[in-house]
Amino acid sequence: MTPEVEGAIHEIAAAYPKCPLEHVDDGQGGAFVTLKDVPIESPYEQATTWFGFHITHTYPYADVYPHFVRHDLRRRDKKPLGTGLGVGNFRNQPAIQISRRSNRLNAATDTALLKLQKVIRWLSRN
Repeated sequence: MTPEVEGAIHEIAAAYPKCPLEHVDDGQGGAFVTLKDVPIESPYEQATTWFGFHITHTYPYADVYPHFVRHDLRRRDKKPLGTGLGVGNFRNQPAIQISRRSNRLNAATDTALLKLQKVIRWLSRN
């Protein structure tokens, strides 16, 4: 892994010390990352989910996109999950894909941690 990718992983682990973090080298300088047992807020039936994503070797100059969560995510009000969420697959595991692209990526400020936090906040309010 590149030093930038390793740094991003350490930053995420430090921000979520109660959430188990796994990462697998992708063989090209990047890593597949899974953060488990992340608390999510209403409107979902589940209180926690895992978040999976790929930090590529071009990080920080490439967006960390897309993110994935548990495949059985369900809304309490029984409505469909909505725009930006769809059926996906993360590392051969069924998942819900979250499509939240950063259109104006700033490599100096838009970290993998910040992107994850934005995705968590968006999911909890959607």
